[in-house]
Amino acid sequence: MKRLAVLGHPVAHSRSPAMHNAALAALGLAGEWAYEAIDLAPDGLEPRVRAMAGEGFAGANVTVPHKGAALALADSLSETAREIGAANTLSFAAGEIQAENTDAQGLLDALGDSPRGERALVLGAGGAARAAVWALLREGAEVEVWNRTPARAEQLCEELGGLPVGAPEQGRYELIVNTSAAGLHGEDPFAELPLDPAGFSAGQTVADLVYGERPSPLLEAARAAGATAIDGIEILVRQGALSLRIWTGVDPPLEVMREAARG
Repeated sequence: MKRLAVLGHPVAHSRSPAMHNAALAALGLAGEWAYEAIDLAPDGLEPRVRAMAGEGFAGANVTVPHKGAALALADSLSETAREIGAANTLSFAAGEIQAENTDAQGLLDALGDSPRGERALVLGAGGAARAAVWALLREGAEVEVWNRTPARAEQLCEELGGLPVGAPEQGRYELIVNTSAAGLHGEDPFAELPLDPAGFSAGQTVADLVYGERPSPLLEAARAAGATAIDGIEILVRQGALSLRIWTGVDPPLEVMREAARG
């Protein structure tokens, strides 16, 4: 059995196991591959990752808060992961840890239309934010970055590009991407983010990487204003499909993955 996993802290909420196992079943690989969730505190990441190849793991996804640390553990990096400075996909082969980043392309695939020429606001400054900023800048968007700790937004922009912003004007952006954990535990995201639920408008696109049992309040407000809303499940599916292709070499069934991820 070839094993796969998602590594995070917390990780119990993750839809990745259901999504990937459904895809493996649809591909006729359920008897050969299996996907699980592993909760790892930051100090447990390195020993666990280094032991995984010997435990039958072919690869792993990496989520909050490990994307930067996972990159540092790798023996070889894709050019995308190196430029972003974060990894969300690890492969174990030939005695090496190989790091990739599918978050960037996954976001672009979920958006559908290119954001070229658009003004974009990225909320957050972690590994997912780095992927979003990198992807949007490469597509030709104008990117501003807000983070609750301004110094982290400033550092991200120094390393990748874009402009840090302390008080973003919500209405001037064509695209808003929330990569922060605001709302992850059911709290009101508007209490933590520099956004007003009444400040969205038609013509905007709002993407929220957070997903849970209920629709994101952020996206509910965006939809109510007539904005295009892209939820965290669609982004999860898109980046997960890219990861699964890396590990198995086959094209995953997107609709199967969507249905399983949405439960």
